[in-house]
Amino acid sequence: MGYEELLVFIKDGIKFVQNFAGIIDKSTPHLYLSALPFSPSNSILARSLIERFAGIAQVAVGKQDDWPRDQQVLQGHTYGVNSVAFSQDGRHVVTGSSDKTIQLWDAQTGGQVGNPLQGHTSSISSVAFSPDGRHIVSGSWDKTIRLWDAQTGGQVGNPLQGHTSSVFSVAFSPDGRHIVSGSWDNTIRLWGAQTGGQVGNPLQAHTDSVNSVAFSPDGRHIVSGSWDMTIRLWDAQTGGQVGNPLQGHTDSVLSVAFSPDGRHIVSGSWDMTIRLWDAQTGGQVGNPLQGHTSSVNSVAFSPDGRHIVSGSSDKTIQLWDAQTGGQVGNPLQGHTSSVLSVAFSPDGRHIVSGSVDGTIRLWDAQSGQVGNAHKDQTTNSLLSTLSPIHLSSSAAHVLHDAQNLFDDDMFNVNGDCRDLVHLQNNGWIVGPNGKLLLWVPPSYYKLFFYTPWTHLVIPRGSPELDLSKMAHGPAWYRCYTPVHGDTN
Repeated sequence: MGYEELLVFIKDGIKFVQNFAGIIDKSTPHLYLSALPFSPSNSILARSLIERFAGIAQVAVGKQDDWPRDQQVLQGHTYGVNSVAFSQDGRHVVTGSSDKTIQLWDAQTGGQVGNPLQGHTSSISSVAFSPDGRHIVSGSWDKTIRLWDAQTGGQVGNPLQGHTSSVFSVAFSPDGRHIVSGSWDNTIRLWGAQTGGQVGNPLQAHTDSVNSVAFSPDGRHIVSGSWDMTIRLWDAQTGGQVGNPLQGHTDSVLSVAFSPDGRHIVSGSWDMTIRLWDAQTGGQVGNPLQGHTSSVNSVAFSPDGRHIVSGSSDKTIQLWDAQTGGQVGNPLQGHTSSVLSVAFSPDGRHIVSGSVDGTIRLWDAQSGQVGNAHKDQTTNSLLSTLSPIHLSSSAAHVLHDAQNLFDDDMFNVNGDCRDLVHLQNNGWIVGPNGKLLLWVPPSYYKLFFYTPWTHLVIPRGSPELDLSKMAHGPAWYRCYTPVHGDTN
């Protein structure tokens, strides 16, 4: 080895120590289990060692080529994602962003479908699919509403104009014939989906900006939430207000939605609470749902009406039992900034979320729901139900022999795998009783990282780990596989 080669090798070794000394000091085996997998592709030291360690984790997607200097990530939208929605068949997701574009995504692969839909001249605040999935409607800060062909991406007709301030929420009627919009001009307007013409006069009664609007499942009513801290019901045919305002929130109402049977309304507010209301009487149902530590920006019912999902500026998503008001499981964590929009898939199996961090995430809405687990179940059957250690979109990348990480204390968990394995703020992925599984460098986990309950991150390119060959627990030493002729 020449002098220049030696100098490069030494510099690479220094980088290795700078990046991994802390974890090696905490747990020596992670010199191999965590340091080698996350060493960049161009690391000379790692390349000279890694062939001897077949039993370590692999970075399947998003591996870094060089030692990190700046935290960068591949993104589709270049600014925050303000609105997300599933198509009726669940095959696609549409997103609207502050980058002035709308994007279609394949809900299974996370790939972009076609080119971004462009035409708005300011941030996209709201998007929705038509009931038949053929069209998309969008509302923007540019004061207009636009219709798009979901297959071709082309704009349909002229922009719908009439609002005198930003359009903050749009929705199709259940029959697809009408569009409702809410604006910061304090009004709600109805439009013909085919003609683009305004239907009737603006619905006026709110004394401040209208943040959210939605049709009832039968299409007869519209609900709206406003900065004036009230929720109001409207007759969709006459435009008249139905009953008195629904009052109880102590700050702006940011999101409203009907239950699938139309009997209830859910609302999320800047006051950090979620509230349920009787759609007929206007009375509040039960106590406020509390748990978020910042504004609740988006709420939605599951298709069966049994659960509510909420997205918050505290960067988390929370599931709630719609009957009891209790939290279901732990918050879904992964976004690195405010969650602005959430929605259930039509089959209720997944949740989609959009965030200021510029990413869209899909989550398994049922992961960790093991029901009444009894001790007489075998470890393998319980683990197969939990499928807890999954840091990739590929099922082939799940940790093998996961039962070695657990012991009897796993049976004390009340049916939520997210209590078993989680990513700590310091980068360690730990199991029960703080058992160290893997350490993830900040340049990976502080951006857009898969967690055990993440189903998919859109766009693809976020780090994904292949744990299928990883030695762990008492068998960690099996990470080393001598090459032919190795006598050490």
